[in-house]
Amino acid sequence: MILRALSLTLLAACASAPEAPSTVPTTIGLRNPTAPVASQADATLARLAGDWIVLQGGAVAPGTRLRIGPEGLRLNGVTLPLVDEGQGRFRLGETRLWVHWLDADNRTAALGDPDGGRVWIMDRTGRPGERLRAAREILDWYGYDLDRLVTA
Repeated sequence: MILRALSLTLLAACASAPEAPSTVPTTIGLRNPTAPVASQADATLARLAGDWIVLQGGAVAPGTRLRIGPEGLRLNGVTLPLVDEGQGRFRLGETRLWVHWLDADNRTAALGDPDGGRVWIMDRTGRPGERLRAAREILDWYGYDLDRLVTA
């Protein structure tokens, strides 16, 4: 009788236990969503047009060559539509892509998805000098995890 009562008590306790979440996030964004974020208002498709080399990136490999033109952004042989939404904000397919920093001579740029899906620093020549430090400082300010950027 005591054994039966104990068994029923254990069974009842198991039945009333809270369920564990069925899904656990498997990815963490590249940007702290609580950090301030902005785009460079004067960054336009005309200023970005031409060939670039990715220097550092998260979700975009360093050494990747890309081209921005009227047809869109050409990356690894695939052209994706790049729509200018104004104020340094673009749409790359379904992803938002903001220019966080572009130097005055259009040689080095830091771009990212403000939701933290991707980020990269690109340069026209692959030799940015001090501009690389400036780009990294901006990305750090906007909450991107610089330790997760891959460097060539």
